Amino acid sequence: MKTNRHELIMKLVQERAIDTQESLRAALEENGLNVTQATLSRDIKELSLIKVSDEMGNSRYSVPRLSREGLSRDNSETLQLLHSAVISVDYAMNTVVIKSHVGMAQAVCAKLDGTDIENSVGTIAGDDTIFMLMRTQKDAERLVRELNTILYSKDVK
Repeated sequence: MKTNRHELIMKLVQERAIDTQESLRAALEENGLNVTQATLSRDIKELSLIKVSDEMGNSRYSVPRLSREGLSRDNSETLQLLHSAVISVDYAMNTVVIKSHVGMAQAVCAKLDGTDIENSVGTIAGDDTIFMLMRTQKDAERLVRELNTILYSKDVK
């Protein structure tokens, strides 16, 4: 149920200009899902949704690029690599540390670099560890949440 709800939330946010939790809750209701404000707030955090300004200057929820590309069913190669190679993700200040199986850090790092992660300054990969420098601590926290969403999703082909 939660996975289906998360998929629907991501779809709605990508297809509509949803600016508040209330408008997201209403959109979910239109699709037959009734959720509490607390559940919706938790979902937004777990999906790492961010607020962005559109062309008109209006604020709306958005799915960060990594989630869009990494969680896409059409991009199962990225998803499979992350699931099979990454052991853990953590951060210290504005640096994200990704631990992988020995010999896999370069491949994971190249795949992550290819997704053009928002607010990433640069990456360094060793044999089993990747350091990713983010612009702010908040950006590092968001990326860790996104990666953990991807790593712990059940929808791996």
